[in-house]
Amino acid sequence: MELLFLGTGAGVPAKQRNVSSLALKLLQERGAVWLFDCGEATQHQILHTTVKPRRIEKIFITHLHGDHIYGLPGLLGSRSFQGGESLLTVYGPKGIKEFIEVTLAVSQTHLQYPLEIVEIEEESESGTIFEDETFSVEFGKLEHGILSYGYRVVEKDLPGSLDVQRLKEMNIPPGPHYQQLKEGKEVVLKDGRIINGQEFVGEPKKGKVITVLGDTRKCMQSVQLAMHASVLVHEATFSAGDEELAYNYFHSTAKEAAEIAKTASAERLILSHISSRYQGDAVSRLAEGAKEIFPNTDIAEDLKRFTIS
Repeated sequence: MELLFLGTGAGVPAKQRNVSSLALKLLQERGAVWLFDCGEATQHQILHTTVKPRRIEKIFITHLHGDHIYGLPGLLGSRSFQGGESLLTVYGPKGIKEFIEVTLAVSQTHLQYPLEIVEIEEESESGTIFEDETFSVEFGKLEHGILSYGYRVVEKDLPGSLDVQRLKEMNIPPGPHYQQLKEGKEVVLKDGRIINGQEFVGEPKKGKVITVLGDTRKCMQSVQLAMHASVLVHEATFSAGDEELAYNYFHSTAKEAAEIAKTASAERLILSHISSRYQGDAVSRLAEGAKEIFPNTDIAEDLKRFTIS
């Protein structure tokens, strides 16, 4: 599981930072990539990575400001030309369906794969927008100038490890029955022995939790979404000392993001959505201020990868 930042800037593209887009690579878990937001030139950023558009299974849009959605029509169209045939689902606030359908219709873009668009009901403060046997995705309404959501990706607990050494000590050689044992099933060996897999499987492994927040002021909904998260991705449009400015523009400072991570007992904080007013040493100071509150803090940069272990 890996986070790959395709764009980490705020508002408009800058020389060092493109606008918002984040890829969650789930290649081992489900052979897929999930995107969070799709700002202008996201597909150009993808060209510098190993991400294959046909592998993109889901796109979660936090809100409908242009720096988070203007790259979406182009990416959807290009996916058809790049071998995409499987279902792609886009989730987002009310209005995302109209935006996609109008831009595709006006440009006469015909997709060669099924597209599903799921809109969050405006009156919904929080809930679960997706769930299957391996993952669930929860959403929560944040505080921004327009409807803006955060997403909490929860990996279901994983089966415990099979005690292979103990099996070998019992003269049970490797084979197809190991998979059955790992699943906790009973198997009958050639010598007649009946082995119960539940006796050879360790405790389940806790699944990872990845929280990705849209643009927001500091708010309690952010804490709820980030509670005990393995990784929290939080906007840091402004530096410490600009709290009033951040509040007036419905954004957060790096310090406020760190306070959210600390209150939520998150394991790791990654700051993104950095204003272009901060360059060089100013970005370092922005990070240092956050680390004073929450030491396990990183600053995202375009094309930077973070392994979730």
